[in-house]
Amino acid sequence: MTRSVWVKADDTVGDWDARRSRITAALESGADWVLVDEDDVARVRELGDINVAAFRTDGDVTLVDDIDDAEADSEETEPTAEPDAVVVGKEGEGDATIDLPEDFSGSADLSTLRRRDGDLERGAYVRILGQEYEQFAEAAADEADYTIVVGEDWTIIPLENLIARIGEETDLVAGVTSAEEAKTAFETLEIGADSVLLDSDDPDQIRETVEVRDEAERESLDLQYADVLDVEQIGSADRVCVDTGSLLEHDEGMLVGSMARGLVFVHAETAESPYVASRPFRVNAGAVHAYVRTPDGGTKYLSELQSGDEVQIVDTAGNTREAIVGRVKIEKRPMFRVALETEDGDHIETLLQNAETIKVPTRDGRKAVTDLESGDELLLYYEDTARHFGEAVEESIIEK
Repeated sequence: MTRSVWVKADDTVGDWDARRSRITAALESGADWVLVDEDDVARVRELGDINVAAFRTDGDVTLVDDIDDAEADSEETEPTAEPDAVVVGKEGEGDATIDLPEDFSGSADLSTLRRRDGDLERGAYVRILGQEYEQFAEAAADEADYTIVVGEDWTIIPLENLIARIGEETDLVAGVTSAEEAKTAFETLEIGADSVLLDSDDPDQIRETVEVRDEAERESLDLQYADVLDVEQIGSADRVCVDTGSLLEHDEGMLVGSMARGLVFVHAETAESPYVASRPFRVNAGAVHAYVRTPDGGTKYLSELQSGDEVQIVDTAGNTREAIVGRVKIEKRPMFRVALETEDGDHIETLLQNAETIKVPTRDGRKAVTDLESGDELLLYYEDTARHFGEAVEESIIEK
């Protein structure tokens, strides 16, 4: 599931300065969407590149399209810019400005949501003010691309019910006021909401909510130790250094290897050396033929990497995150062949540069590859599967 963060920045937030502050924080933090009023769409476009959802209240104020006179009497206004999605429900039944039909019992004529403006996606905004509004949100989910549910007291939103009943019919967006509430929303029923709509003026809360989103997306890997069988000096090969646009921590690195089923943990160059300064953005990853693991669980050849690509960063506990490649350096260097045997008796190999600045994690601690010897135990990620163009496949492939 792909999670996303929406930031609420409509006129209920305050004047344009207050709204702009939220939008700017959303842009700087890496939020996915802002939810604004339709008149602000052009202003958002001027501030930066982000998905824009806009409340439509210019005659399409009702989710339930059974108030013909209201629509007939309203004046249509041309929006100054087109959003990516239109949201209805504000100043209508969704926020209780208009009462739900007295005979509402879980079904509704949702013609407004069914009407399409070209390729624009449609969203329904519903404040959960009672059980009838929960039922209303379920009915809206049948027609909406996005169903936004907000409660006055977040702790009593029947989010579990909505997650269980709506399923894959819509993207469920849960209203929250903090990163802590966002974390709970993403974890509810283990499945979690697809997205959260954050209503907060605090830039730190916006940033932390985006971090919660990223953590929810990341996988945790089960790393294991393999026995070092042999460390052999061989000739020179084209070696790849991967320089990322992020600073890596001392216990972080990348998973690389000659065989996709067994990828060796290679540390970033975070340690000082008598010969060179630390480069905590760099992983000296091996020869051009080797694989490197990517954030989607796939692999790429080191030779394929280029500026702008994403690689997976992993720490020694198996926690992962993503980093952007800023530069790739390929140079001819003397190499070691490192041969390993896994717990299951599988034979794994990789090539690493013959240099003391390349460090790997062993059961006895961090070691330079130049100090590695038979009998050491080296950390790696092992999965008993083959790869075809970086994707795991169920077939027999011999690598040696």
